[in-house]
Amino acid sequence: MDGLADKVVVVTGAGRGLGAAFALAFAEAGCRLILCGRRMADLEAVARAAAPLGKHDPELVMLDLADASSVRDAVKRIEALTPHVDILVNNGAMWLEASAEPYDDAAVLGVINAAVTGTFLLTQGLRPLLNASTTPDVVTIGSISGLTNAVLQSVSVPFYAAKRAQVALADGFAQTFAGTAIRSILVNPPYLDDVRPDQPDWQAAGHRRKGEGGTNRDVVEAVVFAVTRPRSVSLTIDIGSDDGGLFPYPPAG
Repeated sequence: MDGLADKVVVVTGAGRGLGAAFALAFAEAGCRLILCGRRMADLEAVARAAAPLGKHDPELVMLDLADASSVRDAVKRIEALTPHVDILVNNGAMWLEASAEPYDDAAVLGVINAAVTGTFLLTQGLRPLLNASTTPDVVTIGSISGLTNAVLQSVSVPFYAAKRAQVALADGFAQTFAGTAIRSILVNPPYLDDVRPDQPDWQAAGHRRKGEGGTNRDVVEAVVFAVTRPRSVSLTIDIGSDDGGLFPYPPAG
């Protein structure tokens, strides 16, 4: 966590799950948090848990990544809160599991738009604030469902395709950011057990053995490792599992 104090960190999908774990871990590191999500009550609960851990009270921003107008409003709100953003964690997404029944149009559009359109538009909108940072990082939380030849298993085709597109987004960002100070970092987790830094199972997660499965802590620590590397280093991290790393994580909305 060294070197993260006072950095401005925007986390999407911060109301629960992996996003909440990011929020609490970055709070402990002394970061200034801007937490984004669809449900204000969830964000407020995470903020209450994060505030005693750090030295800054988190700022909260309503954000529905599946809605372009919500993304625009969130960008304006973030611009009003800070002159720069040091770390953008593109964690928010929508989950859609496999089903024998036809999917609603809204469910399919929501999964694709949140993961791809919303993630791109938010990153694009915040780029001026990232350019204003001396150490800007864009972290995209994908899934090993997005890797080539990943087995579909229990996920829907729209989710599978959306996560493949997020891998392409991170690669496209890396190429677009070439020649600038911004790094594009991609982490592809497997299915994760939900643990948080303010709960006892977070400590236990650090002592798991091979074959016991991944947790939120694994992803948070991978991201912290990546963003604290020298600026000459940029990483793509695939967090595997003993079954071949074929299970995607359930994301936070």
